[in-house]
Amino acid sequence: MAIEVAKVILKTVQDASGMEERILAGQFTADQVVAVVGKTEGNGGVNDFTRILADQAFRAVLMKHGKRTLEQVKQIPMVWSGGCDGVITPHATVFARNDKTGPKSKDRLVIGAAMSPKILPEDIGRPAMVEKIAEGVRLAMRDAGIDAPEDVHYVQTKTPLLTIDSVRDAHSRGKSVACEVHDSMGVSNGTTALGIAVALGEVRSYRPEEICKNLDLYSSVASCSSGVELDAGQIVLMGNKAGAGGRYRIGHAVMQDAIDIDGIYAAIRNAGLDLPERARAEDLKGRLVNCFMKCEADHRGTLRGRRQIMLDDSDVHHHRHSKAAVGGVAAAAIGDPAVFVSVDAMHQGPQGGGPVIAIVDLGE
Repeated sequence: MAIEVAKVILKTVQDASGMEERILAGQFTADQVVAVVGKTEGNGGVNDFTRILADQAFRAVLMKHGKRTLEQVKQIPMVWSGGCDGVITPHATVFARNDKTGPKSKDRLVIGAAMSPKILPEDIGRPAMVEKIAEGVRLAMRDAGIDAPEDVHYVQTKTPLLTIDSVRDAHSRGKSVACEVHDSMGVSNGTTALGIAVALGEVRSYRPEEICKNLDLYSSVASCSSGVELDAGQIVLMGNKAGAGGRYRIGHAVMQDAIDIDGIYAAIRNAGLDLPERARAEDLKGRLVNCFMKCEADHRGTLRGRRQIMLDDSDVHHHRHSKAAVGGVAAAAIGDPAVFVSVDAMHQGPQGGGPVIAIVDLGE
């Protein structure tokens, strides 16, 4: 089952016209859409309503042009990351699946999706959540038809975080929670990433006290987000599979720090594009569909030996600093500010850096 990919721009918070245009042009049908990953222009926090507005707009277009029921459309994974700091342009990458196949000599992009077992508030930040996410990742691999972990290049998740109500629920059952509500977004992301690393064999073992503490344990393919709208882990997994068909291939690498532009080009090469040793945006020749990356301020407060003040700034949260900085580096690297950059990157890439995933169009 071949995958078709399209990057579309959000002209307003509630704009899904880019996807509608691709449907009307025949690139894919509404009923072939299997996932959406996008950036919206809100504050990126717990109360970022722009994610909900974008989600509603995209699902409405699928209902308008497709034959699936409302319940079926509600089940389509849509991961929205809020916050377009700096030069980042609001956009979405749409993934659709058709019935084309290809020769066994070529491996091309495939997608699998799964839901983890229910994640309780007392699971967040603890081994129970790690194991539940790992179970969900293995299910998504089977759904994609991928057997080898090394063929997995991108795992995008959405998981629950803590709220006042969920903490109260845990306490009513005699359970404790691992962190405060305002810390739970990062802790949920980090615990999820560790679960992905365990499922793919990137981390062989860990101790409970290392969760969200030992940042030398990480996944190089995880991109984790969290929110209040679900009570289990929503997992979208992408990799390459021989005979899958289609034009697209995926690859990954890591940025070692916030200005590691070579890490971006390494991911693009890993996806299958030949680039010169000192690559530039012009060398991509329109073949790059999009890059997806995670970032975080380095908790050691340095960048290549220079002092950094992101973590000391009381006016602007360090998430906004790091997202804007990495977004600028990425936009310069690929020649396009419509790039997916997300923060809260514990256990996602090395300290101060993060995973980079690239999808390229290799032609028929």
